[in-house]
Amino acid sequence: MAPAQRCPLCRQTFFCGRGHVYSRKHQRQLKAALERLLPQVEAARKAVRAAQVERYVPEHERRCWCLCCGCEVRKHLSHGNLTVLHGGLLEHLASPEHKKATNRFWWENKAEFQMKEKFLISPQDYARFKKSMVKGLDTYEEKEDEVIKEMAAQIREVEHSRQELVRSVLEPQAVADPEDGSSALGGWKGTNSLVASTSQQPSSVDLPPTPELDWMETGQPLTFIGHQDTPGIGNIHSGATPPWMVQDEEHSSVNQQIGPSYEEFLKEKEKQKLKKLPPDRVGANFDHSSSTSVGWLPSFGRVWNNGRRWQSRHQFKTEAAARNKQQSHREKKPSVS
Repeated sequence: MAPAQRCPLCRQTFFCGRGHVYSRKHQRQLKAALERLLPQVEAARKAVRAAQVERYVPEHERRCWCLCCGCEVRKHLSHGNLTVLHGGLLEHLASPEHKKATNRFWWENKAEFQMKEKFLISPQDYARFKKSMVKGLDTYEEKEDEVIKEMAAQIREVEHSRQELVRSVLEPQAVADPEDGSSALGGWKGTNSLVASTSQQPSSVDLPPTPELDWMETGQPLTFIGHQDTPGIGNIHSGATPPWMVQDEEHSSVNQQIGPSYEEFLKEKEKQKLKKLPPDRVGANFDHSSSTSVGWLPSFGRVWNNGRRWQSRHQFKTEAAARNKQQSHREKKPSVS
């Protein structure tokens, strides 16, 4: 029997020696694998005469599986921020290592001889691809220059429109009238001076004079409302004490304690500890604050002594009987006059 061999295409172990490569199943698997690789090779062949150059994106890092070499190959050729489509696959197909691996693969798997040339790139075709790649790079740079010029023109147009808008806003809105001999700007100045003169005249109510500010002479259509400070009451901007730091008159003399006292806190803490204990435990309902006599004992006392409980119970009953006997004997004894 021939030694066991494994076929990577069929993914099984066979014992028929070299006869497996001629089987119908092996040839069917071989044809399907070559048909999966053939569309990528044909797309790379189309790029030999017209190389395409694009801006780099993460999708250009894709790889494809070379069936002949049994390894992954870069599909595109990237450098910096530029990518040549199908450049990596063409470089691999034109390498001498791929040619040797293709010849060995065809010999071992007995593939059709006519299909072998479709998976190889000749040195002449690869040199043609290099020339087309140089032309593609020049064309891409020209397109990029045109795009940059268009963007620069748009930026200059936007900047020009912005400057025109700013200039139109800053220029005076009204133009001097030669017949009147005055302008809107002069009218605003006259109005402001009139307001200032009338505010300084004495009246029945003493009001603070209107200050003469520089912004009133700029020609802007602004109106001075006046100071809004309440007389007698300051604010934090004038140096007064903030309201949250002023003590109330009611509580200034009395030092009130905020929140529970420390003793109440300890009592509540003790209650929380007792809540965690089982409610049916011995002594759960016992009132520790109740007053007890000196002779208080449990119901069948002395359980903490050595010996059994029934012994301590009998001992307690004996002592209680003797105590009752002595007490009754004292009551029966006649008093001495």
